[in-house]
Formats: sequence, C-alpha cells, structure tokens
Amino acid sequence: MSDDAPGQDLPVGFAFRPYRGGEDHGAMAAVRLGGAERDGVDARSVVEGLPTAAEIAETSAGLDEPSTNQTLVTYDGSVVGYATVRWWQEQDGTWLYLHRGYLVPRHRRKGVGSAMLGWAEERIRRLVEQHGTKGTAVIGANALTSEQDATALLLAAGYRRVFSLIELELGDLRRLPEWGGELPAGIRTGAIEPGDYRAAWRTVVDSYAGAGFTQRWPFQDFADTADPACWRAAWHGQDMVGVALCAIRRHDRTVGEVEELSVRTDQRRLGIGRALLLDGLRSLRAQGATTARLFTGTANPHRSYQLYESVGFRRRNEHVRYRKPLA
Repeated sequence: MSDDAPGQDLPVGFAFRPYRGGEDHGAMAAVRLGGAERDGVDARSVVEGLPTAAEIAETSAGLDEPSTNQTLVTYDGSVVGYATVRWWQEQDGTWLYLHRGYLVPRHRRKGVGSAMLGWAEERIRRLVEQHGTKGTAVIGANALTSEQDATALLLAAGYRRVFSLIELELGDLRRLPEWGGELPAGIRTGAIEPGDYRAAWRTVVDSYAGAGFTQRWPFQDFADTADPACWRAAWHGQDMVGVALCAIRRHDRTVGEVEELSVRTDQRRLGIGRALLLDGLRSLRAQGATTARLFTGTANPHRSYQLYESVGFRRRNEHVRYRKPLA
C-alpha cells in the first residue's frame, strides 16, 4: 500500500488522490462551505471557522510534507472531501498525531467517511514507525459538538472524548466595562517590548505546568510569531507576574483574539487578570477590532469563565478532542 492509499476501500465512483497544491485550495474551501450549515460551523471562530482558499493555502503550507500528509477525495473527478494529518509533542512526552477530515453532506453515510478515517490511521501508523515514537504515540481527532456525523463516526471507531475547548465571544468592543478597582501595591502594567519576550513566554509556559494535553511551546516558536501591538503585561518590581497576549485576526481585522491570559500562581485573585484583560481588549479596539474571541478548556481549574463572562464574553462553540490508542 502506498502512503497516499486508503486504509479502507471507497465506494464505487469515489477515489483518493494526493494534494496538488494551489489548484486544490478553492475546491477544499468549497468542501468546508458545503458542510457549514449541517455541521453548525461558526464562520468567525478562531479555533476552527470557515476558511477561504487563501487560508487553506497557509494551513497546507504549514503541514510537514503536505502532499503525503493530506489527501483529497473525489467523486467522478470532483473534490468532495479531504483529510489532513499533523503531529506534535505534549509537555508530558506524549506524541499526538491528529487527523481531521471534511466531507460534503450529500456523500456522508456511504462509507466514505470511514475510508477517510482508515486512510488517516494508516498514515499515522506509518509516521509513528518512521519517527520511532510508538511507545508514546496516540491518535487524536477533533469535532465540534454540533458535528453529529463526525462525532458518531469517531465514537463508532473507538475514539473517546478527552477534553474540550469552549469558545467565547465579546460581541461589541465599544461597550467594555470600567476596571472598577485598584491593583495591589507595587503592581504596574504596560506594553511588552522585545526585551520582555522571554519573561512573557515563561509566564505563559509556567501557567500550564502540570496541565494535561498541552503542546510543548519552544521559546523560538513564540518569538517567531510575536505580534506585540496588543500585548500587555503586569510587573511587580522587575518581575513579570501576568500577561494578556491579544492579536488582530489577519484575515478579518474586525475580529480580535485573546490568545493567552496568564497570571502567576501567587498573584491570582488580586484583580491583575481582569486589569490585563480589559487593557488588552482596549488595545484591540484601538487597532480597529469590533469584536473579540477567546477559548479556554472546560477543565480549567482557575474559574476563568467567571472573569471572561464578567466583562461581556458569551459562550459560542464547544470543540472536542478525541483520542484512541495507537494499537
């Protein structure tokens, strides 16, 4: 079996073919659009929305060997679905191999989705063998709670839910509440400069210490993608004690995102997080954003929902991660 071959036969009329680059992005975007209504997709989601051809091109370029780790499904020569595989190492040493598939609704429940799942699992097994990660590898997949077809397919194939992310939206940045409090003595807030990057990165990384299912985040990755225009931090003396890393969405500059809000453990429940959040949201508004999004895990032990909802965020979507043993 070749690397781009299915793990299970497709029905008559359907075929797998390798990803070919630029000529496929429009068709892939059409697949996503075709399933949006049935799957309850939120087009403005910052976790997984409704991408344009240009955004799919960027995502594909970020894959390792996209021509082998991405496959398209055709019906009578037309693209009707596609699947991707990516991987990373988590803080506890686990190697997660994540696959995601999309199929237009009219071709579901015919065995096509199962064949796509088979292709992904077979590809992952080959990758694990190549990488030598068998002892620490697991297979993962994502689905919105509203994606009933994908959820049923994964559960029937032996996947189990391990955690979920809740996405929240603040619909109108013009109506931010006032801070209404005072920071503890000795705490100051301000912008993050390049010289502060390592301290900001460490503040975020330390906040996830001991948290499960968390991807490793090397400092160089942080620095390479730094966009500090809407970043804010809090200091106690020379020590950084909290950060709000906010950014404008590149493909829709009316949407801002709170990418990280982290406060050092010994400085929580003092109002620092709320002050940083509001400061970051005001910065997004000044850069032209009219709405803001963020996401957080349902198992978050720090009751961050209360903070987000207190400034006007409301829940929009739930994104579920499923896992399955490699064997």
